[in-house]
Amino acid sequence: MAKSKPSVDSAADDVARRIIDQTGGRIRLALPLGLGKANGIVNALTRAACADPQISLTILTALTLQRPAAKAGLKRRFLEPAADRLFGRYEPILYAQMIEEGTLPANIQVREFFFQAGYWLGNAYAQRHYISANYTHALTYALDFQPNVVAQLLARDDDGRTSLSCNTDITVDLLAARRQGRAEFIFAAEINENLPFMGGPAVVGDGEVDIMLEPDTSFELFSAVRQPVSLQHIAIGLQVSQLVPDGGTLQIGIGSIGDAIAQALLLREHKNEDYLSLFDACPFPDGAPEQHRARFEEGLYSVTEMLVGGLLELFESGIIRREVDGAAIHAAFFLECRDFYRRLREMPVATRDRIAMMPVSFTNSLYGDEEKKRAARRDARFVNNAMIVTCLGAAVSDGTGDGQVVSGVGGQFNFVSQALELEGGRSIITLNATRESNGKTVSNIRWNYPHMTVPRHYRDIVVTEYGVADLRAKTDEQCIAAMLDIADSRFQQGLLEQAKRAGKIDPGYEISAARRLNTADRLSYWLAPARRKGLLPRFPFGTDFTEVERRLLPALSVLKQAGKSKTALARLVARGLTSGPVEADCLERLGLDRPKSWKDLLLKYLVTGALAESKDTDAT
Repeated sequence: MAKSKPSVDSAADDVARRIIDQTGGRIRLALPLGLGKANGIVNALTRAACADPQISLTILTALTLQRPAAKAGLKRRFLEPAADRLFGRYEPILYAQMIEEGTLPANIQVREFFFQAGYWLGNAYAQRHYISANYTHALTYALDFQPNVVAQLLARDDDGRTSLSCNTDITVDLLAARRQGRAEFIFAAEINENLPFMGGPAVVGDGEVDIMLEPDTSFELFSAVRQPVSLQHIAIGLQVSQLVPDGGTLQIGIGSIGDAIAQALLLREHKNEDYLSLFDACPFPDGAPEQHRARFEEGLYSVTEMLVGGLLELFESGIIRREVDGAAIHAAFFLECRDFYRRLREMPVATRDRIAMMPVSFTNSLYGDEEKKRAARRDARFVNNAMIVTCLGAAVSDGTGDGQVVSGVGGQFNFVSQALELEGGRSIITLNATRESNGKTVSNIRWNYPHMTVPRHYRDIVVTEYGVADLRAKTDEQCIAAMLDIADSRFQQGLLEQAKRAGKIDPGYEISAARRLNTADRLSYWLAPARRKGLLPRFPFGTDFTEVERRLLPALSVLKQAGKSKTALARLVARGLTSGPVEADCLERLGLDRPKSWKDLLLKYLVTGALAESKDTDAT
């Protein structure tokens, strides 16, 4: 089906008409995960299907990106003025808007195997059409779907070559299947000049593209905003960093825990005395099965599903430098902030070529060249975050107990399984010991949970802000004791009693006195001085938030934690009425400097109280 030269249009509607004509209007469209969606093409096809009910459009994809929106309240006041700066002027995906509004017509169907975290909770259509899948199985599901169109965003270099750039993950293997006669589809490409050109396997071969959209103006790429790194996450990052041996292999995920791990590894390398002093001052007993705290002599190699900002920082600093087949990093896709994309675009070609974008069948699996992969992935440390971990070591990362999907399995299970299959490999699951829910603190370590992402027989290492639990090859009783040691002390006794009632731990077992001091106050006492000295900044790798917004973020977090608790909200109002000097620039940023109604006045005192309360602690 591939032609030597693609047909080229500058208007998305013209591309859509070509696709409709060539498919007879029966379109089975496969779109890549996340950033690589050809927004212009899929939106044009969606408009055409909405206008003509005879057109059938079925879409298989994952991680449809939507800019956060708030209809009212403080979230809207905070987000709206900064939306373009924070998230970029990203072209909205029409089918997602229709799913959200409940207006998707019957001749359009959308199926996803991974969600933007938390975005589709409570949306009946999205929840019903979710496909639960390991990332390595998504290729098989895509082939079974028998797409007749694959549409992707491509980068282009000065020589006119095109690249899959951010999404080699499944597309590389889909194109290979087409060349082998195992699939038949139109490959429709949309050029975006903002995408960094990635070489190697990401380069699209001559004749692969059938239809190309070259818009007059490329839309801005979706920007994943860097979040502040809390002291809880700094503590987790420090604990994980000592588990990473020099010369080993590293995978970490997106978000503030990934940033905290990278920050701790940079501290270990560049300010080793300060790094060691933090461990000397740690008030929590050390349960780590190993300690690697020296600088890096050989450096690390990274094989990762997602290329994240923390890994790029480690690469540019020289910590990730051990090469495999000429690359220090092998990754399957990326989605990050605008600064990340800019740095990749501006990176010297020879340096950027040391980051090789690969299919997910390479990164997430040992199959294919297994002997070579095993040799390369020595001393692997694959780090993934969870929402909940049970006392018996099962991890919950993608959904709630009643079946609602928060995100998806993605590649987490792949990397957990891979770690256990590699000699010297370890799977590390990280999580906050607690979270706030409707104004109450709840434990993220539970006795049991009705849903799991990683079953307990894959348990290995679990890390919270209070330490490390080594669960590999441990009995259930030993596993429970280790998990209790890293739980928040407010919940330890209740969990222990549940274990005793279940007959899973000695009736006379008691948690040691040293382990019953897992509190946020002790954590702050440990790490807040280093934060004040500038060793542990909230935004270690920069931010698009202004200085005023950075001051507001902890206060908004306090308000979110207060949630629906009338008592907590009343406390903040009272604090706002008595807190003294008002931070006028913060109130002005939210449009509350001159309240126009009693609701605005109430919000003003809530924010003022939250600002005052957030200053009382450095742990936010």
